[in-house]
Amino acid sequence: MPHVLQPADRERFRLTLNTDGRSHPVENVLAIVTLACGVVAFVSTFWTSAHMIASWAGTLGFGMGLYSQYISATTPQRSLNIIGLVGSFVGAALGIAHGGFLPHP
Repeated sequence: MPHVLQPADRERFRLTLNTDGRSHPVENVLAIVTLACGVVAFVSTFWTSAHMIASWAGTLGFGMGLYSQYISATTPQRSLNIIGLVGSFVGAALGIAHGGFLPHP
């Protein structure tokens, strides 16, 4: 057991969505856009006057996130999808509750 006595050569930490060693450009872009829509929708719920942004970004992010989750290939992609889906759902729900998809007359 000589490998126990010597420190292991550790690989440098790399932040990647392709943990299986293959490239997944479409899945990666969809996961990142889902996360971005979720963040925009969730953050815009803090201002009731931004209900249109929250509603549209949340609805777009939720639909895109469902498709992205369906075609995702790796666990990091699925993690970003879930975070984006939750943010999009909360943003869409509160955006609709604050006034919906259209501006107030």
